[in-house]
Amino acid sequence: MWCARLQYALRTVARCTNTRQVSQRCEAGILLDVDGVLVRGGSVIPAARRALRKLLDHRGDFLLPVVFLTNAASCRPEQKAQQLSSLLDVQISPDQVILSYSPLQALTSFHDKCVLVSGQGPITDIAHTLGFKKVVSMEQLREQHPLLDMVDHSRKPKAASNISHTFPPIEAVLLFGEPVRWETNLQLLVDVLLTNGRPSAAYDWSPAQLPVLACNMDLLWLAEAPSPRFGHGMFLLCLESAYKKLTGRELSYWALLGKPSLLTYRFAEHALTRHNDHRKVQTIYAVGDNPMTDVYGANLYNRYLAQQHRAPPAQARLLAQGTDNQPAVAWPSDEPASATVCCQSILVCTGVYKPASAPAQENVFLHGHRDMSAEASLLEPAFVLENVEAAVDLVLRRHL
Repeated sequence: MWCARLQYALRTVARCTNTRQVSQRCEAGILLDVDGVLVRGGSVIPAARRALRKLLDHRGDFLLPVVFLTNAASCRPEQKAQQLSSLLDVQISPDQVILSYSPLQALTSFHDKCVLVSGQGPITDIAHTLGFKKVVSMEQLREQHPLLDMVDHSRKPKAASNISHTFPPIEAVLLFGEPVRWETNLQLLVDVLLTNGRPSAAYDWSPAQLPVLACNMDLLWLAEAPSPRFGHGMFLLCLESAYKKLTGRELSYWALLGKPSLLTYRFAEHALTRHNDHRKVQTIYAVGDNPMTDVYGANLYNRYLAQQHRAPPAQARLLAQGTDNQPAVAWPSDEPASATVCCQSILVCTGVYKPASAPAQENVFLHGHRDMSAEASLLEPAFVLENVEAAVDLVLRRHL
């Protein structure tokens, strides 16, 4: 079962990373979103530097475990850690960074399959780093099958292809993040899905569908522009609409990763524990700017923790994906129940969420992924604060 392999991967990560220690063991840990909380595009939000300085002791060590939990997927953890360290003037280690694709390293049942990756940045290299051995990029697929991508007339082939190399059939699809050429990716993804991984063949309209693993469900995110920009969730919406329009069926996902996925928060809890000298973190504070991503995900995990502590031990190991169309999965028998008691959501007003122009609750749900249930209680943050500095002040007052 892939959940057991997740636990193995978590232990492997714990052994192999050079974990940055906190200056003291603490009962609380912080998950910090990046875009809209610490930065907007390449600009640092002023409160972020002050907040990070308050989290350090006189030696520059963190006072309590801190993990940066972002839905970004176009770079490596090392690059993101280096970028954040430079912007925030704080030394951040790569194992403090969890990107939306990070839990893919645990899905070892797919690592020997031929996978097609969509997104931007060095995603082929990232996929190899995560453990995938046979990786095909969209550009490689397009070069192999030049007659498939016909929207851009300037890229149409002017001569017959003489490429001799052929790929094995695609066996799974990895959607890392929004691509640059949406029309190319939408076309080729539909081709692969409707030909059972053999895009040179004619469409097969049978209900069978290749496994699709998608990272980052953010419909919108905030950069330097005055209004939010389209995220990977918008690309997923386009792909789902195209697939349903052609087949009459819903596109199904084998896994949805990144916030607000429960699997991602479980992964983040293990990271906080490692940074707390492998001692339990009783309370997690999840700071974010997006109600449908950060608040929803933290509250969903908080509900899971409450149910787990009330349930009998066997049932406590059931970890739901948090989606309507995916079944619960069981943690291995030697995996202890989570030591964390609660996950508190903190919504800040420096990113997607703006109090003066906040949409009605029912409209916020429209921004969520199709498979995330519309429950009003999951959108209610435990705290609404001006910025990340106010969030850090709250945690420090409570726990130090």
